[in-house]
Amino acid sequence: MRISTSQYYESSAANYQRNYSNVVKTGEEASDLIRVRTAADDPVGAARLLQLDHQNSMLEQYATNTTSVRNSLSQAETTLNSINTLLQRVNELALGAGNAGFTDTERKATATELGKLEEQLLSLMNTRDENGQYLFSGSKSDTQPFVRNADGTYSYMGDEGELKLQVGDMLTMAATNSGAKTFQQALNTNRTQTTLTAPTPDDGRVRFTDGQMSSASGYNDQFRSGQPYTITLLSSTQFKVTDASGTDVTADATNAGTFDPSTTGGVSISFRGVDLRLNINLQTGDTNPDAVVAGHTFTLESKPDTITGVRSPGNASSAQVSSTQVVDADKYAKAFPSGGAVIKFTSATDFELYASPVTADSRPVANGTLAGTPPTATAAGVQFDFSAAPASGDQYVVQVNKHQTQNILDTVAQLRQALEQPIDGSTAGQQQLREALDAAISNISSGQDQLGYTVTSIGGRGKALDLQELANESLSIANASTQSSIRDSDPAEVMTRLTLQQTMLQASQMAFSRISQLSLFNSL
Repeated sequence: MRISTSQYYESSAANYQRNYSNVVKTGEEASDLIRVRTAADDPVGAARLLQLDHQNSMLEQYATNTTSVRNSLSQAETTLNSINTLLQRVNELALGAGNAGFTDTERKATATELGKLEEQLLSLMNTRDENGQYLFSGSKSDTQPFVRNADGTYSYMGDEGELKLQVGDMLTMAATNSGAKTFQQALNTNRTQTTLTAPTPDDGRVRFTDGQMSSASGYNDQFRSGQPYTITLLSSTQFKVTDASGTDVTADATNAGTFDPSTTGGVSISFRGVDLRLNINLQTGDTNPDAVVAGHTFTLESKPDTITGVRSPGNASSAQVSSTQVVDADKYAKAFPSGGAVIKFTSATDFELYASPVTADSRPVANGTLAGTPPTATAAGVQFDFSAAPASGDQYVVQVNKHQTQNILDTVAQLRQALEQPIDGSTAGQQQLREALDAAISNISSGQDQLGYTVTSIGGRGKALDLQELANESLSIANASTQSSIRDSDPAEVMTRLTLQQTMLQASQMAFSRISQLSLFNSL
C-alpha cells in the first residue's frame, strides 16, 4: 500500500493539532483543576453532578426556610411571654379587687387599668412579623386575627391552619401559630348557670352562684347527663337536688345537702364536678329563717350556646348583625354548623348559610330571604337580626360559643365590666363581684396554661429545627465532597498528563517540521 506525500502530510498535521488541543485542554484543567466541564468529559459524572446541584439548591432553600421559621417562632415566643406577663398583672388585679376594704372608686381605678391591659393584649394578639403577616392568624396570615365586636366581646377571624415550610427532605415545619389554638382553647371553668324559678319576684334571701367547673371528668361524665337540675331549699340549713328525670341526687352534693348558713363569704358546695357558692341573706325581721328560706328553687345547667355574627371588612354595606337567637332548638341542634358558619347574600334579600371554612366546593347548609323591619334572616333554627339591609355580596362570619373554652380577651373584658359596676352597700352586688372574681382568676389560670402549651410547642419545633439544620449541614458537606470528587482533578495526575502531552506535542511538531521539508528536489 502506497501513501502519498499529501496523505502523510495531512496525517502528521492532524496528529499535531490533536496533541495541541490536548495540551490546551489539560492546561485549562491544570489552572482550575476542573475535570468535568461538559457532559462529553464524563457522561455519567455529569448526570450525577446535575443531581447533586439540584440537591444543593434544595439545601440552600431549606436553609432560607429554616431562618424564616426560626425568626417567626422566636417572635411568637417573645410575644407570648409578653402576653403572659400581662396576664400575671391581670391576675394580681383580680386578687387585689377582692379586698373587702375596696370601695367603688378603687375598683373603678382597677377597671381603668384593666382596660389599658386589655388594649395591650389585643395589640399583642394581633402582632405582625417583619413581612407584615399576622403571627396568630393560622394560614390566613393577611387577616387580622382578633376583632372587637359591637357588644364588647371578641371574635377570631383567622383559621386553625398553619403556614408550613419545607426545612428538610422529609420535614415541614409550621412557621405560624393558630390564634384559635393559642388563645381560644383556654378551658372555661365558668360554663354553668343557676336561675331562680321561685319565688317570683326574687326576694334576695337566697343566692346561688353560677358555679365553676372544678373537675372536667366529673362535669362531662356525671353533670351533663343529668341536667337540668333543680335545687330546692328545704330549710335554712338543707337543700335537695333532683336531676332532669326527677331522681334525688342530693347525695352527690357536699355534706349531702346540709350546710351552715353563717359561713363567712357563703357556703362552698361541690356537685358532680361543679363548685357553687350558696349565700343566705336574711333580712330585718326574719325571726324564722327556715320559714323564709324554704321553697326557694333554682335550676342548674350548662350555659346555652352563644351565637355572634361579624361583618366582613369588604362588605359593600355597613349593616351589622345586631342580635341572634335560637328560635328552633331541634333544627339548631341538627343542622347548624357547630364549628361556625358564613352567611353570604346572593342578592339584596336572598342569603345562603355555609359551614365554616368555606371552600370552592362548599354547598349551602341553608338558605332563605330577609323579612321584617329591621330585617331578619332565619337559617338552621337561628334568627339573625340586622341593623340595616345588607347588600348583595355581603358576608358575615358566624361563631358559636359553647362555653367550653373562652378567649382570654373575653375573660379580661368580663372582669373589667364586673369591676365597673357600683356595689357599695349592696350585699348582692358584693356576692356577684366575688363570683366574677372567682371566674376570672380560674380562667386566667386556664389561659396561662394554654399559652404554656403553645410555648412548649414552639420550643419543640425549635429543637426539631436545630436537629434538622445539623442534618442539612452534614448533607451539604457530603454533597460538596461528592461533587468535588466527581468534578475536580488530581493535581499530580493532571501535571503528569500535561508533561506527557507537551512532550508528545513537541515530538509531533518536530515530525511535522521534518515532513513539511520532504521534497524530491532535496534528494537530487
